[in-house]
Amino acid sequence: MAKDRPRIDRVTTTSGDLGETSLADGTRHDKGSPRMELVGALDELNCDLGSAALVLEDELLDEIRLIQARVFDVGAAVATGKPQPFWARETERLTDVTETLNSKLEPLAEFVLPGGNEPNARLHIARATTRRCERVFWRLDDSVLIGASIGAFLNRLSDFLFVASRSVCEDEVLWQPLKD
Repeated sequence: MAKDRPRIDRVTTTSGDLGETSLADGTRHDKGSPRMELVGALDELNCDLGSAALVLEDELLDEIRLIQARVFDVGAAVATGKPQPFWARETERLTDVTETLNSKLEPLAEFVLPGGNEPNARLHIARATTRRCERVFWRLDDSVLIGASIGAFLNRLSDFLFVASRSVCEDEVLWQPLKD
């Protein structure tokens, strides 16, 4: 039986040295294009989620690991132009998880400042990166990806990360608006 060839057997290809790169479907794209900007922002988001996972435990850690896999799936959809058909289901699942987690928290009287503790700060960083992914997603203006509800998933993900950041915060700091 022949050994299967590894998926990634070579990292340095030099094919991107002049500002273009290939996506999974083989098409070449300018590295500054909205599609490539989104691929890069999703990569950053996955790194931020991985950083947050280092300081999380139990169910929240499990949820973040699952979300990392879904963010990778979003990247695959962007790279191939062929989104999986389950994004509405994943968005609904994430909505339910967010609502359950939020029901255990006190309502907010004011906006919160990121950084009540390390887990809170790392989840806020991931939330802010998710918002950037969402902005770039809508600039991409890809009707196939939009129709697959990926934009809704990213929006819900930022909601989840906000609630998750609150759920791990030891000392939630409320914004004190500037007054006359």
